[in-house]
Amino acid sequence: MTDRDKDTEILVLRHQIAVLQRQLGGTKVRFSPPDRALLAALLHRLPRQTLHKLRLLVRPDTILHWHRDLLRRHHAKASRPKRPGRPRTIRSIRILILRLAKENPNWGYCRIHGELLVLGIKVAASTVWQILTEAGIHPAPERASSTWAQFLRSQAEVLLACDFFETVTLTGIRMYVLVVIEHAQRRIHILGATPHPTAAWVTQATRNLVMDLEDAGSRAKFMIRDRDGKFPALFDAILADAGIHVVLSGVQMPRMNSIMERWIQTCRHELLDRTLIWNQRHLLHALHHYEQFHNKHRPHQGIANARPLQPLPPPITGQGQIALNIRRRPRLGGILNEYHRAA
Repeated sequence: MTDRDKDTEILVLRHQIAVLQRQLGGTKVRFSPPDRALLAALLHRLPRQTLHKLRLLVRPDTILHWHRDLLRRHHAKASRPKRPGRPRTIRSIRILILRLAKENPNWGYCRIHGELLVLGIKVAASTVWQILTEAGIHPAPERASSTWAQFLRSQAEVLLACDFFETVTLTGIRMYVLVVIEHAQRRIHILGATPHPTAAWVTQATRNLVMDLEDAGSRAKFMIRDRDGKFPALFDAILADAGIHVVLSGVQMPRMNSIMERWIQTCRHELLDRTLIWNQRHLLHALHHYEQFHNKHRPHQGIANARPLQPLPPPITGQGQIALNIRRRPRLGGILNEYHRAA
């Protein structure tokens, strides 16, 4: 190509740029990254004097700046290390570190690091600190304080609670029911029902409770009760002989015995409010069935929907096994229903 042809090509290019500028008016032209790379690759070899002769939409210094940026990005990509930095701590160790921090709120990262070394797991103390920080777990002094819920949950194995609740038969006789609940397992002991809760009757029911607890190997150390006058002094003495200390709730403070109060509400809602009680014998019969239903079948949210006397069965994993033969076992004429898989 001759010099005359080159000059003609430049004039044509200038004319096209002039037309484009007239159409755009005062609007600023925006170049995308591919456009910048293409112009920089095509024009960077031309001398600065030649670039000044061209009527471009950008200044020559801008073209050269784009070219330097293109080379810098290419060099950075070529210089990137082939291998990453330090390998990430394996997932099982991370889970174990978070578990130790959750189960031991007063342990700091140094204490957790020492426990890992005892278990034969060698990681740096800074790695333990980093894992705890990324999980949003605060330092040990800020985690050591426990809530009332955590405190009661840790003491549940040694706690019992008891109370009287009332119901009325069809003949208008007021019946008093004495109930005890184990905080840890939510197991219910219905000690009896009587229209006259005398000291002798309560004492005998207490002796029966102590024998049942000894047969079950209970580790109960405390009994929570209110200040009801139906509890005689011998009630506390019998429990004290069995190694169970009685703790009195505050005056008119049912929340101090909330688990027992909640069960009484559940018993009324699921049984007594749906049943016409004829007499004492009928009441004891209904309470006996409800005690078995509560302890062996009904799930309880307070213990992760488990049952006090029976563990949960293994979950069904296969989709084809879900449509099973489920059978209903009614109690008390269908007031309570238990569902079981057929053998």
